[in-house]
Amino acid sequence: MKRQYNTRAIMASLLICGFVGMFSETALNIAMTNIMEVFQISAATAQWLTTGFLLTLGIIMPISGLLLQMFTTRQLFTGSLISLITGTLIAALAFNFEMLMFARVLQATGMALLLPLMFNTILVIYPPEKRGAAMGFVGLVIMFAPATGPTVGGLLIEFLSWHYIFWFSLPLLVIGLLIGLKYLENVTDVTKPRIDLLSVFLSTVGFGGVVFGFSKAGEGAEGWTSMGVITPIVVGLVALVLFILRQNFMNDPMMNMSVFKYPMYVVGLLLVLSCMLIIMSSMIILPMFLQTGARLSVFTAGLMLLPGSALNGILSPRMGSLFDKYGPKWLVIPGLVIVSAMLWFFTSLSPASSVAFIVALHIGLMVGVGMIWMPAQTNALNQLPPELYPHGTAVMNTLQQVIGAIGTAVAISILTSGMERYLHGSSSPTKQTEIANAMTAGSQNVFLFSMIIALIGLVMAFFIRRVVVNGETRKSIH
Repeated sequence: MKRQYNTRAIMASLLICGFVGMFSETALNIAMTNIMEVFQISAATAQWLTTGFLLTLGIIMPISGLLLQMFTTRQLFTGSLISLITGTLIAALAFNFEMLMFARVLQATGMALLLPLMFNTILVIYPPEKRGAAMGFVGLVIMFAPATGPTVGGLLIEFLSWHYIFWFSLPLLVIGLLIGLKYLENVTDVTKPRIDLLSVFLSTVGFGGVVFGFSKAGEGAEGWTSMGVITPIVVGLVALVLFILRQNFMNDPMMNMSVFKYPMYVVGLLLVLSCMLIIMSSMIILPMFLQTGARLSVFTAGLMLLPGSALNGILSPRMGSLFDKYGPKWLVIPGLVIVSAMLWFFTSLSPASSVAFIVALHIGLMVGVGMIWMPAQTNALNQLPPELYPHGTAVMNTLQQVIGAIGTAVAISILTSGMERYLHGSSSPTKQTEIANAMTAGSQNVFLFSMIIALIGLVMAFFIRRVVVNGETRKSIH
């Protein structure tokens, strides 16, 4: 007899907390210029508020599979919320950069624990035939919260100050914590696995080094040739190879690599990572193009991106229900066709492009991504047996952070080289119109890169098939 959970209350608690965590991440990005002026810091120093956040996620998420087995659901939830609430309060009160930086690390620690916990809890409390709809609501949080961040953040900065981004978040986190303490149950068994310190060290150096290296390259100031970029990436990759080798020879690995024996998990993971690469590369470039290429204000740019991201979030639960009914193929393949088509249109973007045209393309892109992400992710995790849920979610969440850092760095790199190439051939490279044209040329190259990734994803999508969740299927896979 399967235990009955108050799924609505549990989901409400996890979704409120997840939403606020994701919201404050992007809301702060739009406040960077403001923070640089207030604290008298350079762009490279301010960038650490984002790099430090990503780095903390990259270090903690790989050990989340281990933590999910070491602590009860309630213990992990409470720990993640205490970290999030403390970090948010310190950020709201921050009077110097160091204080804000410390707050960001605490917030990232909370999110690194909360996201894997959210996925794992859904896999346990919902039967396979209802997971698509539940994961759809997670999609609403993951896509809609970062989308509202720049718009709401822009409004708060315009009329109040950047501190209110965190004052706005604080009561919502407290409400989420109280609902969770009342209704969230311990849904997993605590197995107390042995902690292998060498695995933890290799994971920290490996994932941390790769994320840090790519994040530094993405800053655009030093570029790929800097030793500050090359060294951490090389050291990180070596550590990752050693980490993977060690996991394969351990009886009780920290991150169980046997998840890669499940073909639909691998296909789903690759499609999710393709989406992440497309989103990160497109979404960092589009606001830059709108502000520098099309010469629109920050607030206008934020408003233009809101309809597409909001629609993606709103449709996410619907996509999940369609997945439960029809399976992944009839959503993922059309989704990738739409994404590829939108990115092809984006490659012809220019300062003369109308606002309506850009908004329509962005809506199409985000709807397409919504058709791919959650169905691919849910189908992937459905193929795993329950004992591999913590490891499956840990691998997926960790690699998304790594790909996020890589996508950002590659996009900035393609944009910069495209701009430099254009300005090199220009007779008046300092002229405002020429800089706008250079931004357009660089942006078009990034959208072409994203389109190639989407087309590769489309080829992979033809291999996806619905996972039938029963004991017999799992026996046949081993």
